[in-house]
Amino acid sequence: MKITREMLEAFVDSLKDPFMFVDTDHVIRFMNKAAIAAYKRGAGHLGESIFICHNEDSCRIIREVFAKMQEGLEEQLITDNDRFRIFMRAVREGSGRLLGYYERYEPPVKRKE
Repeated sequence: MKITREMLEAFVDSLKDPFMFVDTDHVIRFMNKAAIAAYKRGAGHLGESIFICHNEDSCRIIREVFAKMQEGLEEQLITDNDRFRIFMRAVREGSGRLLGYYERYEPPVKRKE
């Protein structure tokens, strides 16, 4: 069976955490259902720059991590708080060329008091 775009979209939509794919021009190209529900303007963010919906510090971090991704970095922790941990993750084609990136969510690490 060949994997189709519809199958991939269904898979990503089945994720409970927000998933937003951003291309190398920093344009939001795909959002799963959880991301559409999580963000105030929902699918209205599609086609926009990721920098429109982030503050200055977050934009700086995104740019810094993206530059490292262009040099081969695969993933970096960008947020770690009591609600979640967010990693910025590279998306590459088979040859290794960077296609874009996404944020990967994890539950927070339990800290010992």
